Amino acid sequence: MEINKGEGAVLGKEFFCEEEPGCLIEEEEKELLEFISSGNLEIDRRLEGGIPAGSLCLLEGANDSGKSIFLQQIIWGALNQDKTVLFLTTEKTSKEVLNQMESLKRGISDYFIIGRSKIFEINAGYVEENPRLSESLLQVLLECIQRCEEELVLIDSLTIFAVNASENAVLNFFTECVKLCDRGKTILISVHGYAFSQAVLYRLRSVCSACLELRIEQVGDQWIKTMEIQKLRGARKTTGNLLSFDVDSEFGLKIIPVSKIKA
Repeated sequence: MEINKGEGAVLGKEFFCEEEPGCLIEEEEKELLEFISSGNLEIDRRLEGGIPAGSLCLLEGANDSGKSIFLQQIIWGALNQDKTVLFLTTEKTSKEVLNQMESLKRGISDYFIIGRSKIFEINAGYVEENPRLSESLLQVLLECIQRCEEELVLIDSLTIFAVNASENAVLNFFTECVKLCDRGKTILISVHGYAFSQAVLYRLRSVCSACLELRIEQVGDQWIKTMEIQKLRGARKTTGNLLSFDVDSEFGLKIIPVSKIKA
């Protein structure tokens, strides 16, 4: 196949720029990246290896769009890579998280017992009753991440803080998280899109290394969950890469082929 100089060949929505020095440099940088695997080969393939280590990832989505399940999938994959994990949750108790992962055949109880994974519960009800404390608690949350020794930190979710704290406090929180990622931590934060104004959401997306949006959409007479990869550091593909999935009791997140959705 001939490729005109200065043009990329588009094959399967991937761009190959073999004659462009810049593309070669980007490819070399990609090879040097370390990834946090989801433990699901198809998801890792769509993410071109997984979540880049040392990145700040924003996971947006409505209720029941699969944010928590996706984070749990990342936890399971990371632990099987011998990573250490800290999971901060405002939505479930530790027992509920462990039981849900067990029900999806992604049990991590053994890792939890030996201390490779830690789950900290944050009482969202307390924040709702004391909204003025949101900014102080955001700072406490940040200090917890700074002091922890775990390589991977996941927050599910930041919504309760975001809706009650000032925009500056939220932006400062994300900025400090970027600094921690520059020092080697990988941080994933889930949030409901309604928690931010469009202006703030745009700024948050700009500082994050990866941005994934989860939605529930109707296709024909089916309701399916979709994940759009809006931004991914080191990715060769254009933004907008979309995948559809369901939650399977045997396999956790299960990718649904496009042909099956259209059928």
